[in-house]
Amino acid sequence: MANEAQPTPLVLNNNGAWCWFQDERALIDPANNTLLIGSVAAPPGQGGEERGGNIELAVLDLNTGSSTVQVLHERLESDDHNAPALLIRPDGRYLAMYAKHKTDNYSRWRVSVRPHDATEWEPEQVFDWTELAGGRGATYSNLHRLAAEGRTYNFVRAINDDPTLMVSEDDGTTWSYGGKLFTRPKIGYVNGYTRYAANGTDRIDLITTDHHPRDYNNSIHHGFIQDDALHDAEGNVVSKPVIGSAGINQTVLTTVFEAGMTLDGDTLTHGWTTDLRRQGSELGAIVTCRANDVNGPLQREQMLDVDDHRLLYARFDGVRWELNPLAVAGPALLPHEQDYTGLGAVDPNNLDCVYISTPVDPRTGEATAHYELYRGVTTDRGASWAWDAVTEGSDMDNLRPIVVPGDPSIHAVCWFRGSMTSSQAYETEIVALVDAPRG
Repeated sequence: MANEAQPTPLVLNNNGAWCWFQDERALIDPANNTLLIGSVAAPPGQGGEERGGNIELAVLDLNTGSSTVQVLHERLESDDHNAPALLIRPDGRYLAMYAKHKTDNYSRWRVSVRPHDATEWEPEQVFDWTELAGGRGATYSNLHRLAAEGRTYNFVRAINDDPTLMVSEDDGTTWSYGGKLFTRPKIGYVNGYTRYAANGTDRIDLITTDHHPRDYNNSIHHGFIQDDALHDAEGNVVSKPVIGSAGINQTVLTTVFEAGMTLDGDTLTHGWTTDLRRQGSELGAIVTCRANDVNGPLQREQMLDVDDHRLLYARFDGVRWELNPLAVAGPALLPHEQDYTGLGAVDPNNLDCVYISTPVDPRTGEATAHYELYRGVTTDRGASWAWDAVTEGSDMDNLRPIVVPGDPSIHAVCWFRGSMTSSQAYETEIVALVDAPRG
Protein backbone atom coordinates (compact mmCIF):
# COMPACT_ATOMS: atom_id res chain seq x y z
CA MET A 1 0.00 0.00 0.00
CA ALA A 2 1.08 3.62 -0.40
CA ASN A 3 2.99 5.05 2.55
CA GLU A 4 1.64 7.74 4.85
CA ALA A 5 3.17 10.54 2.80
CA GLN A 6 0.86 9.74 -0.11
CA PRO A 7 -2.86 10.61 -0.29
CA THR A 8 -5.17 7.71 0.50
CA PRO A 9 -7.34 6.68 -2.45
CA LEU A 10 -10.97 5.64 -2.16
CA VAL A 11 -11.81 1.99 -2.86
CA LEU A 12 -14.66 1.98 -5.40
CA ASN A 13 -14.87 -1.74 -6.13
CA ASN A 14 -13.10 -4.58 -4.31
CA ASN A 15 -12.89 -6.81 -7.41
CA GLY A 16 -12.33 -5.43 -10.89
CA ALA A 17 -10.07 -4.54 -13.79
CA TRP A 18 -10.23 -3.31 -17.37
CA CYS A 19 -8.35 -3.50 -20.62
CA TRP A 20 -7.49 -0.24 -22.42
CA PHE A 21 -9.38 -0.54 -25.72
CA GLN A 22 -12.83 0.38 -24.39
CA ASP A 23 -13.97 3.95 -23.74
CA GLU A 24 -15.21 5.72 -21.92
CA ARG A 25 -14.52 3.28 -19.09
CA ALA A 26 -15.09 6.06 -16.57
CA LEU A 27 -17.16 9.25 -16.58
CA ILE A 28 -18.13 12.06 -14.24
CA ASP A 29 -21.79 13.06 -14.44
CA PRO A 30 -21.96 16.76 -13.47
CA ALA A 31 -25.76 16.63 -13.15
CA ASN A 32 -25.61 14.53 -9.97
CA ASN A 33 -21.92 14.91 -9.09
CA THR A 34 -21.11 11.22 -9.43
CA LEU A 35 -18.22 9.26 -10.89
CA LEU A 36 -19.04 6.06 -12.81
CA ILE A 37 -16.48 3.41 -13.71
CA GLY A 38 -17.03 0.05 -15.40
CA SER A 39 -15.04 -3.11 -14.83
CA VAL A 40 -15.06 -6.92 -14.86
CA ALA A 41 -14.79 -9.06 -11.71
CA ALA A 42 -12.52 -12.13 -11.68
CA PRO A 43 -12.77 -15.41 -9.71
CA PRO A 44 -9.51 -14.91 -7.74
CA GLY A 45 -10.91 -11.67 -6.31
CA GLN A 46 -13.55 -10.90 -3.70
CA GLY A 47 -16.71 -12.94 -4.28
CA GLY A 48 -14.85 -15.75 -6.05
CA GLU A 49 -16.43 -17.90 -8.76
CA GLU A 50 -19.93 -16.66 -7.95
CA ARG A 51 -18.89 -13.15 -8.92
CA GLY A 52 -16.20 -13.84 -11.51
CA GLY A 53 -17.18 -12.50 -14.93
CA ASN A 54 -19.66 -9.95 -13.62
CA ILE A 55 -19.86 -6.79 -15.71
CA GLU A 56 -20.02 -4.12 -13.01
CA LEU A 57 -20.46 -0.39 -12.65
CA ALA A 58 -19.13 1.38 -9.57
CA VAL A 59 -20.83 4.68 -8.75
CA LEU A 60 -19.11 7.18 -6.45
CA ASP A 61 -21.13 9.98 -4.90
CA LEU A 62 -18.66 12.85 -4.99
CA ASN A 63 -20.65 14.77 -2.39
CA THR A 64 -20.48 12.09 0.29
CA GLY A 65 -17.57 9.85 -0.79
CA SER A 66 -19.78 6.75 -0.62
CA SER A 67 -19.87 4.25 -3.47
CA THR A 68 -22.08 1.42 -4.67
CA VAL A 69 -21.61 -1.32 -7.28
CA GLN A 70 -24.28 -2.20 -9.84
CA VAL A 71 -24.16 -5.46 -11.83
CA LEU A 72 -24.96 -5.06 -15.52
CA HIS A 73 -24.55 -8.74 -16.41
CA GLU A 74 -23.89 -11.63 -14.03
CA ARG A 75 -20.96 -13.93 -14.85
CA LEU A 76 -20.67 -13.00 -18.52
CA GLU A 77 -16.99 -14.00 -18.77
CA SER A 78 -13.94 -13.42 -16.61
CA ASP A 79 -11.85 -11.24 -18.93
CA ASP A 80 -10.76 -7.62 -18.59
CA HIS A 81 -11.43 -7.07 -22.33
CA ASN A 82 -15.17 -7.16 -21.54
CA ALA A 83 -15.26 -3.94 -19.51
CA PRO A 84 -18.21 -1.73 -20.48
CA ALA A 85 -18.03 1.55 -22.38
CA LEU A 86 -20.22 4.31 -20.94
CA LEU A 87 -22.09 7.28 -22.40
CA ILE A 88 -24.46 9.86 -20.94
CA ARG A 89 -27.28 10.31 -23.43
CA PRO A 90 -28.83 13.74 -24.15
CA ASP A 91 -31.84 12.69 -22.05
CA GLY A 92 -29.54 12.04 -19.08
CA ARG A 93 -29.91 8.28 -19.13
CA TYR A 94 -26.79 6.13 -19.13
CA LEU A 95 -25.80 3.79 -21.94
CA ALA A 96 -23.45 0.87 -21.24
CA MET A 97 -22.08 -1.45 -23.96
CA TYR A 98 -19.89 -4.52 -23.57
CA ALA A 99 -18.81 -7.63 -25.48
CA LYS A 100 -16.98 -10.86 -24.75
CA HIS A 101 -13.38 -11.45 -25.84
CA LYS A 102 -13.99 -13.16 -29.20
CA THR A 103 -15.83 -16.03 -27.51
CA ASP A 104 -19.26 -15.15 -28.89
CA ASN A 105 -20.73 -12.91 -31.56
CA TYR A 106 -22.68 -10.29 -29.61
CA SER A 107 -22.34 -6.66 -28.67
CA ARG A 108 -24.57 -6.09 -25.66
CA TRP A 109 -26.09 -2.92 -24.26
CA ARG A 110 -28.32 -1.61 -21.52
CA VAL A 111 -29.89 1.81 -20.90
CA SER A 112 -30.66 3.13 -17.43
CA VAL A 113 -34.34 3.47 -16.62
CA ARG A 114 -34.06 7.01 -15.25
CA PRO A 115 -31.80 9.99 -16.06
CA HIS A 116 -28.67 10.31 -13.93
CA ASP A 117 -29.54 7.14 -11.99
CA ALA A 118 -27.52 3.93 -12.29
CA THR A 119 -29.58 1.85 -9.87
CA GLU A 120 -32.02 0.39 -12.40
CA TRP A 121 -31.52 -0.64 -16.03
CA GLU A 122 -33.69 -1.72 -18.93
CA PRO A 123 -33.25 -5.33 -20.10
CA GLU A 124 -30.08 -6.17 -21.97
CA GLN A 125 -30.22 -6.09 -25.77
CA VAL A 126 -27.81 -7.66 -28.25
CA PHE A 127 -26.43 -6.98 -31.71
CA ASP A 128 -25.60 -10.26 -33.48
CA TRP A 129 -22.34 -10.27 -35.48
CA THR A 130 -22.56 -13.96 -36.40
CA GLU A 131 -23.33 -13.57 -40.10
CA LEU A 132 -21.29 -10.41 -40.60
CA ALA A 133 -18.20 -11.75 -38.84
CA GLY A 134 -18.47 -15.34 -39.99
CA GLY A 135 -18.92 -16.51 -36.42
CA ARG A 136 -15.44 -15.37 -35.41
CA GLY A 137 -16.52 -13.21 -32.51
CA ALA A 138 -16.58 -9.57 -31.41
CA THR A 139 -14.51 -7.67 -28.85
CA TYR A 140 -14.46 -4.18 -27.29
CA SER A 141 -16.90 -1.27 -27.16
CA ASN A 142 -16.10 2.41 -27.75
CA LEU A 143 -18.99 4.88 -27.54
CA HIS A 144 -18.89 8.35 -29.07
CA ARG A 145 -21.78 10.66 -29.91
CA LEU A 146 -21.55 13.52 -32.42
CA ALA A 147 -24.19 16.12 -31.62
CA ALA A 148 -24.06 17.77 -35.05
CA GLU A 149 -25.05 14.45 -36.63
CA GLY A 150 -27.38 13.30 -33.86
CA ARG A 151 -25.59 9.98 -34.27
CA THR A 152 -23.87 7.66 -31.80
CA TYR A 153 -21.01 5.39 -32.85
CA ASN A 154 -19.80 2.17 -31.26
CA PHE A 155 -16.41 0.98 -32.49
CA VAL A 156 -16.00 -2.80 -32.18
CA ARG A 157 -13.30 -5.27 -33.20
CA ALA A 158 -15.28 -7.65 -35.35
CA ILE A 159 -15.21 -8.57 -39.05
CA ASN A 160 -11.74 -9.94 -39.94
CA ASP A 161 -10.79 -8.65 -36.48
CA ASP A 162 -10.78 -5.15 -37.98
CA PRO A 163 -12.03 -1.90 -36.38
CA THR A 164 -15.74 -1.97 -37.27
CA LEU A 165 -18.71 0.35 -36.72
CA MET A 166 -22.14 0.17 -35.20
CA VAL A 167 -24.30 3.29 -35.52
CA SER A 168 -27.39 4.50 -33.68
CA GLU A 169 -29.76 7.28 -34.68
CA ASP A 170 -31.68 7.17 -31.38
CA ASP A 171 -28.91 7.61 -28.78
CA GLY A 172 -28.19 3.91 -28.40
CA THR A 173 -31.71 2.54 -28.07
CA THR A 174 -31.26 0.60 -31.33
CA TRP A 175 -28.20 -0.12 -33.47
CA SER A 176 -27.34 -1.03 -37.04
CA TYR A 177 -24.18 -2.14 -38.80
CA GLY A 178 -22.12 0.86 -39.94
CA GLY A 179 -19.32 -0.63 -42.05
CA LYS A 180 -15.60 -0.91 -41.39
CA LEU A 181 -12.91 1.66 -40.76
CA PHE A 182 -9.89 -0.41 -41.79
CA THR A 183 -9.11 -3.74 -43.37
CA ARG A 184 -6.04 -5.59 -44.63
CA PRO A 185 -4.89 -9.21 -44.77
CA LYS A 186 -4.65 -10.38 -41.19
CA ILE A 187 -1.23 -11.21 -39.76
CA GLY A 188 -1.31 -13.18 -36.55
CA TYR A 189 -4.02 -12.50 -34.00
CA VAL A 190 -5.93 -9.36 -35.04
CA ASN A 191 -5.76 -6.13 -37.03
CA GLY A 192 -5.56 -2.54 -35.84
CA TYR A 193 -5.61 -1.65 -32.13
CA THR A 194 -7.38 1.70 -32.19
CA ARG A 195 -7.94 4.47 -29.64
CA TYR A 196 -10.56 7.17 -30.23
CA ALA A 197 -11.12 10.74 -29.02
CA ALA A 198 -14.17 12.78 -30.04
CA ASN A 199 -14.92 16.48 -29.69
CA GLY A 200 -18.57 15.60 -29.04
CA THR A 201 -19.79 17.74 -31.92
CA ASP A 202 -18.55 16.71 -35.35
CA ARG A 203 -15.18 14.94 -35.24
CA ILE A 204 -13.68 11.68 -33.94
CA ASP A 205 -9.88 11.39 -33.99
CA LEU A 206 -8.14 8.02 -33.81
CA ILE A 207 -4.72 6.44 -33.62
CA THR A 208 -4.25 2.83 -34.71
CA THR A 209 -1.63 0.11 -35.10
CA ASP A 210 -1.13 -2.28 -38.00
CA HIS A 211 -1.63 -5.55 -36.09
CA HIS A 212 -0.80 -6.97 -32.64
CA PRO A 213 2.76 -6.01 -31.59
CA ARG A 214 3.72 -9.62 -30.88
CA ASP A 215 2.93 -10.50 -34.51
CA TYR A 216 4.14 -7.42 -36.35
CA ASN A 217 6.57 -4.54 -36.00
CA ASN A 218 3.81 -1.93 -35.68
CA SER A 219 3.86 1.69 -36.69
CA ILE A 220 1.07 3.94 -35.39
CA HIS A 221 -1.14 6.04 -37.65
CA HIS A 222 -3.51 8.98 -37.08
CA GLY A 223 -6.65 10.16 -38.84
CA PHE A 224 -10.08 11.54 -38.07
CA ILE A 225 -13.72 11.02 -39.01
CA GLN A 226 -15.73 14.08 -40.01
CA ASP A 227 -18.65 14.65 -42.40
CA ASP A 228 -18.86 10.89 -43.06
CA ALA A 229 -15.29 10.85 -44.36
CA LEU A 230 -12.00 9.53 -43.03
CA HIS A 231 -9.15 12.04 -43.20
CA ASP A 232 -5.43 11.91 -42.58
CA ALA A 233 -3.92 14.32 -40.06
CA GLU A 234 -3.52 17.03 -42.72
CA GLY A 235 -7.25 16.90 -43.48
CA ASN A 236 -7.02 15.03 -46.79
CA VAL A 237 -9.96 12.70 -47.39
CA VAL A 238 -8.68 9.14 -47.69
CA SER A 239 -12.05 7.35 -47.62
CA LYS A 240 -15.65 8.47 -48.12
CA PRO A 241 -18.23 7.55 -47.04
CA VAL A 242 -17.28 6.03 -43.70
CA ILE A 243 -20.70 4.55 -42.98
CA GLY A 244 -21.08 1.49 -45.15
CA SER A 245 -17.40 1.39 -46.11
CA ALA A 246 -15.64 -1.92 -46.70
CA GLY A 247 -12.59 -0.42 -44.96
CA ILE A 248 -9.19 0.78 -46.14
CA ASN A 249 -5.59 0.04 -45.19
CA GLN A 250 -4.67 2.25 -42.25
CA THR A 251 -1.22 2.97 -43.70
CA VAL A 252 -2.82 5.71 -45.85
CA LEU A 253 -3.19 7.75 -42.65
CA THR A 254 -0.50 9.97 -41.12
CA THR A 255 2.30 8.11 -39.32
CA VAL A 256 2.80 9.24 -35.71
CA PHE A 257 5.28 6.53 -34.68
CA GLU A 258 7.38 4.73 -37.28
CA ALA A 259 8.64 1.25 -36.42
CA GLY A 260 12.41 1.18 -36.29
CA MET A 261 12.79 4.90 -35.61
CA THR A 262 15.59 6.17 -33.39
CA LEU A 263 14.78 8.52 -30.51
CA ASP A 264 17.42 9.73 -28.04
CA GLY A 265 19.74 6.98 -29.24
CA ASP A 266 17.23 4.16 -28.76
CA THR A 267 15.82 2.08 -31.60
CA LEU A 268 12.08 1.76 -31.03
CA THR A 269 9.87 -0.98 -32.44
CA HIS A 270 6.54 -2.79 -31.99
CA GLY A 271 4.38 0.23 -31.18
CA TRP A 272 1.07 -0.04 -29.34
CA THR A 273 -1.61 2.59 -28.83
CA THR A 274 -2.19 3.44 -25.16
CA ASP A 275 -4.20 6.66 -24.73
CA LEU A 276 -5.56 9.53 -26.82
CA ARG A 277 -7.18 12.73 -25.55
CA ARG A 278 -8.42 15.93 -27.16
CA GLN A 279 -8.38 19.41 -25.68
CA GLY A 280 -9.63 22.09 -28.02
CA SER A 281 -7.96 21.56 -31.40
CA GLU A 282 -5.00 19.65 -29.94
CA LEU A 283 -4.39 15.99 -29.15
CA GLY A 284 -2.19 14.26 -26.62
CA ALA A 285 -1.31 10.59 -26.96
CA ILE A 286 0.71 7.97 -25.10
CA VAL A 287 2.38 5.18 -27.06
CA THR A 288 4.19 2.09 -25.76
CA CYS A 289 6.94 0.32 -27.68
CA ARG A 290 9.98 -1.91 -27.32
CA ALA A 291 13.44 -0.35 -27.02
CA ASN A 292 16.57 -1.84 -28.58
CA ASP A 293 14.91 -5.20 -29.21
CA VAL A 294 17.35 -7.24 -31.31
CA ASN A 295 14.37 -8.99 -32.90
CA GLY A 296 12.41 -5.76 -33.36
CA PRO A 297 12.83 -5.38 -37.13
CA LEU A 298 11.48 -8.88 -37.71
CA GLN A 299 7.82 -9.44 -38.39
CA ARG A 300 5.90 -12.33 -36.82
CA GLU A 301 8.60 -12.66 -34.16
CA GLN A 302 7.16 -14.44 -31.12
CA MET A 303 9.81 -13.15 -28.73
CA LEU A 304 9.03 -13.57 -25.03
CA ASP A 305 10.44 -11.78 -22.00
CA VAL A 306 10.91 -8.41 -23.65
CA ASP A 307 12.79 -6.55 -20.93
CA ASP A 308 12.77 -2.90 -22.03
CA HIS A 309 9.63 -1.00 -22.97
CA ARG A 310 9.23 2.73 -23.34
CA LEU A 311 6.37 5.16 -22.96
CA LEU A 312 6.33 7.95 -25.54
CA TYR A 313 4.29 11.15 -25.57
CA ALA A 314 2.90 12.48 -28.84
CA ARG A 315 1.39 15.96 -29.22
CA PHE A 316 -0.68 17.16 -32.19
CA ASP A 317 -1.14 20.91 -32.57
CA GLY A 318 -3.83 20.58 -35.23
CA VAL A 319 -1.27 20.54 -38.05
CA ARG A 320 1.59 18.20 -37.15
CA TRP A 321 2.68 15.63 -34.57
CA GLU A 322 5.69 15.88 -32.27
CA LEU A 323 6.95 12.73 -30.54
CA ASN A 324 9.13 12.67 -27.41
CA PRO A 325 10.32 10.11 -24.84
CA LEU A 326 8.14 9.98 -21.74
CA ALA A 327 9.45 7.27 -19.41
CA VAL A 328 10.91 3.77 -19.12
CA ALA A 329 8.07 1.25 -18.80
CA GLY A 330 10.17 -1.74 -17.70
CA PRO A 331 9.89 -5.41 -18.68
CA ALA A 332 6.71 -7.15 -19.78
CA LEU A 333 3.91 -7.02 -17.20
CA LEU A 334 2.96 -10.65 -17.92
CA PRO A 335 5.37 -13.36 -19.13
CA HIS A 336 3.02 -14.56 -21.87
CA GLU A 337 2.15 -11.02 -23.05
CA GLN A 338 5.50 -9.55 -23.95
CA ASP A 339 4.12 -6.12 -24.88
CA TYR A 340 1.89 -5.52 -21.84
CA THR A 341 3.00 -2.66 -19.59
CA GLY A 342 1.45 -0.72 -16.71
CA LEU A 343 0.26 1.88 -19.28
CA GLY A 344 -0.43 5.59 -18.87
CA ALA A 345 -3.17 8.20 -19.24
CA VAL A 346 -3.38 11.76 -20.55
CA ASP A 347 -5.42 14.29 -18.59
CA PRO A 348 -8.34 15.18 -20.91
CA ASN A 349 -8.53 18.64 -19.33
CA ASN A 350 -4.79 19.36 -19.47
CA LEU A 351 -2.65 17.75 -22.15
CA ASP A 352 0.46 18.88 -20.27
CA CYS A 353 -0.30 16.36 -17.50
CA VAL A 354 -0.04 12.56 -17.62
CA TYR A 355 -0.17 9.64 -15.18
CA ILE A 356 1.90 6.52 -15.76
CA SER A 357 2.28 3.07 -14.19
CA THR A 358 5.82 1.71 -14.23
CA PRO A 359 8.24 -0.41 -12.13
CA VAL A 360 11.01 2.13 -12.86
CA ASP A 361 10.95 5.42 -10.96
CA PRO A 362 11.12 8.15 -13.66
CA ARG A 363 12.79 10.50 -11.16
CA THR A 364 15.78 8.25 -10.51
CA GLY A 365 15.75 5.46 -13.08
CA GLU A 366 15.77 2.91 -10.26
CA ALA A 367 13.60 -0.21 -10.30
CA THR A 368 10.84 -0.52 -7.69
CA ALA A 369 9.39 -3.65 -6.11
CA HIS A 370 5.99 -3.06 -7.71
CA TYR A 371 4.37 -0.93 -10.39
CA GLU A 372 3.86 2.56 -8.96
CA LEU A 373 1.89 5.54 -10.26
CA TYR A 374 3.56 8.83 -11.14
CA ARG A 375 2.23 12.19 -12.30
CA GLY A 376 4.20 13.95 -15.02
CA VAL A 377 3.94 17.63 -15.96
CA THR A 378 5.50 19.30 -18.99
CA THR A 379 5.94 22.98 -19.77
CA ASP A 380 7.41 22.43 -23.24
CA ARG A 381 4.78 20.23 -24.91
CA GLY A 382 6.40 16.96 -23.89
CA ALA A 383 10.09 17.64 -24.53
CA SER A 384 10.81 17.33 -20.79
CA TRP A 385 8.86 16.19 -17.72
CA ALA A 386 8.79 16.80 -13.99
CA TRP A 387 7.57 13.83 -11.93
CA ASP A 388 5.81 13.29 -8.61
CA ALA A 389 4.93 9.93 -7.04
CA VAL A 390 1.23 9.21 -6.66
CA THR A 391 1.96 5.87 -4.96
CA GLU A 392 5.24 4.88 -3.34
CA GLY A 393 6.55 1.86 -1.42
CA SER A 394 3.52 -0.22 -2.41
CA ASP A 395 3.17 -3.90 -1.57
CA MET A 396 1.12 -4.52 -4.73
CA ASP A 397 1.04 -3.35 -8.35
CA ASN A 398 -0.79 -0.15 -9.37
CA LEU A 399 -1.95 -0.49 -12.97
CA ARG A 400 -3.72 1.14 -15.93
CA PRO A 401 -4.60 4.65 -14.73
CA ILE A 402 -7.50 6.67 -16.11
CA VAL A 403 -7.95 10.44 -15.74
CA VAL A 404 -11.73 10.66 -15.68
CA PRO A 405 -13.45 13.00 -18.17
CA GLY A 406 -16.83 14.67 -17.84
CA ASP A 407 -16.36 17.68 -15.57
CA PRO A 408 -13.26 19.90 -15.94
CA SER A 409 -13.77 21.21 -12.40
CA ILE A 410 -13.20 17.75 -10.89
CA HIS A 411 -9.83 16.06 -11.21
CA ALA A 412 -10.12 12.34 -10.56
CA VAL A 413 -7.66 9.53 -11.28
CA CYS A 414 -8.72 5.87 -11.16
CA TRP A 415 -6.63 2.71 -11.37
CA PHE A 416 -6.67 -0.86 -10.11
CA ARG A 417 -4.18 -2.36 -7.70
CA GLY A 418 -3.30 -5.89 -6.64
CA SER A 419 -1.92 -8.87 -8.54
CA MET A 420 -2.62 -9.89 -12.13
CA THR A 421 -1.51 -13.15 -13.73
CA SER A 422 -3.52 -12.84 -16.96
CA SER A 423 -6.35 -10.88 -18.55
CA GLN A 424 -8.69 -13.54 -17.15
CA ALA A 425 -7.21 -13.94 -13.65
CA TYR A 426 -6.51 -11.09 -11.26
CA GLU A 427 -7.02 -10.15 -7.64
CA THR A 428 -7.35 -6.40 -7.87
CA GLU A 429 -9.44 -3.57 -6.46
CA ILE A 430 -10.44 -0.32 -8.13
CA VAL A 431 -9.42 2.89 -6.42
CA ALA A 432 -9.67 6.62 -7.09
CA LEU A 433 -8.05 9.86 -6.04
CA VAL A 434 -10.50 12.73 -6.37
CA ASP A 435 -9.04 16.22 -6.57
CA ALA A 436 -5.68 14.60 -7.15
CA PRO A 437 -2.75 16.94 -7.88
CA ARG A 438 -3.25 18.78 -11.14
CA GLY A 439 -0.72 19.58 -13.79
